Parts: sequence; C-alpha cells; structure tokens
Amino acid sequence: MKLVIVESPTKSKTIGQYLGNDYHVEASVGHIRDLAISGVGGFGVDINNDFKPNYVIDSDKKDVVKKLLALKKDSDEVILATDPDREGEAIAWHLANVLDLDLDTTKRLEFHEITKTSVKNALENPRTINLNLVHSQETRRIIDRIIGFKLSSLLRSKIRSQSAGRVQSVTLKIIVEHEKEINEFVPEEYWNLDASISKENKLYKLNLTKIDDKTAKIGNEESANLVLDYTKEDVKVSSIDVSKKTIQSKEPFRTSTLQQECSSRFKFKTREITSIAQQLYEGVEINGELVGLITYIRTDSTKLSDVFIENAKNYIINKYGEEYFKGTKRAKDVKLAQDAHEAIRPTNLDITPEIAKQYLSLHQYKVYKLIYERTLASLMQDKIEEVTTVEFKNSHLTFTLKGIKVVFNGFDIFKLEENDSCKIPEFIIGESFELLETGVTQNFTKPPLRYSEGKVIKLMEDKGIGRPSTYSSTIQTLLTRKYVTLAQGTLKPTEQGILTSNVLTKYFPDLMNTEYTAEMETNLDKISEGTVEEVNVIKDFYFPFIELFEEVKNQMYKEPLKTTGEKCPICGGDLVIRNGKHGEFIGCSNFPSCTYIKKEEKEGPKEVGRNCPNCGSPLVYRKNKRGQEFIGCSNFPKCRYIEGTTPLINDPQDEKVCPECGGKLVVKTSRRGQFYGCTNYPTCKHVEPLNKKKDEKN
Repeated sequence: MKLVIVESPTKSKTIGQYLGNDYHVEASVGHIRDLAISGVGGFGVDINNDFKPNYVIDSDKKDVVKKLLALKKDSDEVILATDPDREGEAIAWHLANVLDLDLDTTKRLEFHEITKTSVKNALENPRTINLNLVHSQETRRIIDRIIGFKLSSLLRSKIRSQSAGRVQSVTLKIIVEHEKEINEFVPEEYWNLDASISKENKLYKLNLTKIDDKTAKIGNEESANLVLDYTKEDVKVSSIDVSKKTIQSKEPFRTSTLQQECSSRFKFKTREITSIAQQLYEGVEINGELVGLITYIRTDSTKLSDVFIENAKNYIINKYGEEYFKGTKRAKDVKLAQDAHEAIRPTNLDITPEIAKQYLSLHQYKVYKLIYERTLASLMQDKIEEVTTVEFKNSHLTFTLKGIKVVFNGFDIFKLEENDSCKIPEFIIGESFELLETGVTQNFTKPPLRYSEGKVIKLMEDKGIGRPSTYSSTIQTLLTRKYVTLAQGTLKPTEQGILTSNVLTKYFPDLMNTEYTAEMETNLDKISEGTVEEVNVIKDFYFPFIELFEEVKNQMYKEPLKTTGEKCPICGGDLVIRNGKHGEFIGCSNFPSCTYIKKEEKEGPKEVGRNCPNCGSPLVYRKNKRGQEFIGCSNFPKCRYIEGTTPLINDPQDEKVCPECGGKLVVKTSRRGQFYGCTNYPTCKHVEPLNKKKDEKN
C-alpha cells in the first residue's frame, strides 16, 4: 500500500478514485506546522542564527499528524501531492520533515488539474521537493510574522486597531485614498439636450456632438435654453459613414480576472467565488464519479497547453465550423506573472455546462459556464460589426446616430458581449427631419464610485501587491478587522480603517508604499528562482524595519478614547466607548481601577393590542431562539399562553375548542412547521395538524 498525501479531503476522494486500491489518499487539511510564538518578539526565529525558524505542529493538526504517522508505518511508500504553488510546496516540505521522509528520494507529484490522465501522468513523472519554492514561502512567512506581530501590537496599544500586515495595510491604503478622492470631489454643473427624429414611424434619439462646430458642452441654464432654441430648425443628413469594427475575445481567466468578472456579473463576494472555484477544481460528483471540472484556480497565467488547444480546435470546428476557430493570440503581460501554470480552463470540453448543470448548484453552474465559454471564446475568431454613423446638422447643431449590425458573431456566439445589434433605417444625404421630443435637463458630475471587491483585486494585481492565493483572503481580513465594510457590492473604509491607514502611512511610509510591497514580491520570486538567498532578503528587511520601529513606538501618539459626555455613577470618571470581543460598549475611563460598564436598556416587548384569554394580562410580541416571532402573555412565566403571529383561525365562529380541557386551539410553530396547540399548554399538551380542521369541514 502506498500513501498519497494531498491538502483537501475532497481532493483526496477524487484522486483516490483514480489511483485504485493500491493507494491510500489522505488529506493534511492545509498546513500542519507554523512558526512558534517564541524567541525575540515571539517571531519564532533565531535572530542571531541567520533567522533560523522554529516550527511547531498546529494544535488543531496534532490528530492529523498522528494519523499520518500511523498510516506511514503501514505504507510501503509516501508520496506528496499538495497544490502546485509556493504554499503547496511548503506544505509538502513540512510533511516530509514531520514524517521523517528523505527529501532526495520522496516523490512529489505536480498536476494542475484533477483528472485521471493528469494524476496518472504526474505519478509516472514525479519530481522531488523544490527547496527554492520552500525558501520563498518561508521568507514570506517570516517577514509577515515580524511585520504582523510588531505593528499589530503597536497599533493595539496606541489606536486600538486589531492588526496590520504587509499586504493588507497597503490594500487598505488604496481603499482609504480612494475614499478621500470621493469626499473631496466637487460636482460641476452640466446640461443635456434631448432630441429625436422620426423615420418609418419610429423615433430615434440623436446624440448632440457639436455646437457651432465646437465640441458640445452646456454649462448652465442660460446656454441650455439658447441651444434649445436652435432645435426649432430642422436638421439634414450631412454625412453617412460605414466602417467595419473587429472585436477580439478576452483571454482565458486567471485568478484575478475570474474574481473580477464574477464580482461584476453575478455580484458574488470574492470569498464565495474562491470557494466555488475550489469546489469545481477539487471535484464534483457526475454520474457517480468525482470529476475535477477546471484546472488549478490560483494562477496569474493566461496560457493554455498545446494539448488543450488541439482538443479545443477540433471541438470548435466540429460544433461551430472552421470559420470560427482562430487559435491563440499573444497574451498580455501581467505584472510579476509566473507562467509555469495554465490559465483557469475546463478539464474536459465534452462536459458542457448543459451536461454539468444537473450536478451543480446554481452558483457553481454560473461560474463553470463562464469559465467554459470564456476559454473557448479565447481561441475563436473576432466578432465583426458594421458600424453606420449618420450625421445631422442645422445652422448651429450637429448630431449623430449610430447603427450597429453584426456581420460575423465569431466568439460572441456565446453572447459574452453585452452590446447587441442596434438597427437603424437607411438615410439619404440631404434628407431633412424635424427635431422632436426636445428638452434640456440639468445634471451634476458625480464622484467616482467606491471600489468593488473585483476592482480592488485588479488594482492589487496592477500594482504587483499580493499573489493570486492572497487576493481574496486580504479583502476578507480587512472586512473581519472592520477596517472596511461591504455594502451594495462596494467597499467603504470605516473610521478605524482610515485612522489605521493614516497612522501607518505617517510613521511607516515605506511599508505603506505599493512599490516597496511589489519589490518584496519580486524578491520572493527571485528566491523561488534560486537567484537570491533567503537570509539576505530577511536581513535587508529586518534591521532597517526594527530600527525604524524603535524610533516610532516612542513618537506615535496614543489615540484618546471617545467620551460619551456622561459620568461614571461609581467613581465620577468620564464614560468612554471601548471595544470588546462582542463589539463596542460603554465603560469607565478609569479602568482597571473602576470596572463599571453601562448596561444598555432593552426595549420592552411590543403589545399586540388585546389581552390574554387565560389571565387577562396584555399579549405581547416575542421571539424564540430561532428568531421567529410569536405572541405570548406578558405575565410569563406565571402564564404560558402563546399563539402564532399569523393564526389561520380568523372567524370567531370558526374557532376550535380543545377536546381535552376546553381551552382554545391556536396556530403554533415548531422546527417541523406550524400546528394547532392548546392555549393551556403545558397543563394540556393536546396538538392537531393544521389540515385536520379543514378535513372535518369536508
């Protein structure tokens, strides 16, 4: 028996199907070790010994490690098959160390899609652990630990912020600076002119382009009314221009573009997109078999393998015709891209979205369909449009009307583009038209929109900060720390987020510089390539950072707590707003010598407007543990009368008497749904199904 170790339990099931009974596939469930919280600063590294790391097994992974050690004893060989990236390589290295495996001989499998062919091919062509990738990940972890521990403790003591980080703080700064642009925006007045013409019993809205042969710009009401007077004169067709326009398909998805597209198209959150894509990668059950539907999801490459391109060529030609296939085009350069991986693509073109739909959730289907069609479209011919531009003029005004006719749909046979044909009738030069439905409207320029999650990810990629594996988690950290909020699909920095960003920018300008962060990513890449030594990168960062930190910790002011204007009833000190693990609360400023905490007065239950039929006390609205509303007696617990908020018995003549005690039967709710119950519960426990009364009527 051979033991194969992967990261994910789902992945282990899928791969286990492919390898058969001679292999046992087990999951490490991610990392099994991390840096200890010991040594100088609790960094878990020996500063005086070239930053040698001290690793400990995570407390929640001890049972996993114990199980893997037991499986190793009963196995002839241990094979490592963790994810094909820097983190996956590090996990494989940690597993080899903990399980006491020989780094020179232990097989390391690398595959970018979980299919039978890919897994078997990796098994036939194993490699050993790439120590350069391990050193790169280790460097990142050490630097992030130092920054996180030092800055987080400083911020907690000075401004009560929860954390700071190499990537998260720079990303926060991007959001905060954009919010500043929004707040400083000064709106400008402008006016629009509406005008239409009629031809063949249809109205066509014209676009004003020029006023007295100058670019149309109407800045105030006086100018708008003057321009409106010009519309009393008819317009004539002055020119007709017909041109061809070709539109290329977009490249296959990489991590960032998939997240951006799903965010804008489906309004999915980045965490949800990552989770769905991971499920599609690790395996979905189709016809009783787990199948990995897409390739590895953490990639910044837009390349496709030669084998896939050949398969796609045959598929496109057979299904759509030879005229639809184009092949690959030159990929755009992505900053700091690592092209060892492929783009995100389907693993099997025969599993169409229509076939897969019955096996997928709605959200899974949407993402898979998008990936499938985008990949095929990237290899297909351009869309060709015929654009007709008709110009209309009178003495002062110039208008245009555009018509779009699709000559060849090409890749857009999948309807990936939002713009459809816009048909217009034929016009003749010199043809005259009366301007109809004319009017002017006042408008003001609007501030830029807040960034969506997808837009922030695009900016992170453009500026070279973070990596495909960290985009989603970075945004999630900012949300968890309450540095930003997500509302209506956009990110807004909180007061604490703005304060955190401003303080870090003031005292640690280099660390908050996107170029500095991008340079750090470049150095990590150089370590993975073997061109730079790990220890040199850590030293170049550590000593200047610690020197600056020691200066700053004595300079940084301590943010005073916000007062409420009230005094403590115990010691007379000011009451202030504090943060606890359950959120904000009001307490005494003299803590810990005074531990007074103001209790919020809870609003009493709302009265229904009638009295309890049992004891005569007012009935009130209450909520159960599941948050469901019901009506109960205000004299609880002395009186336990309850009823549903939407009783089915409305007619007094239709009321039902309890056959056991003579009480009233009312609609009640349980976890299994609604039912009739006696108002004298718990003395009387008589119940009936809702349909019983209806049945008695029939």
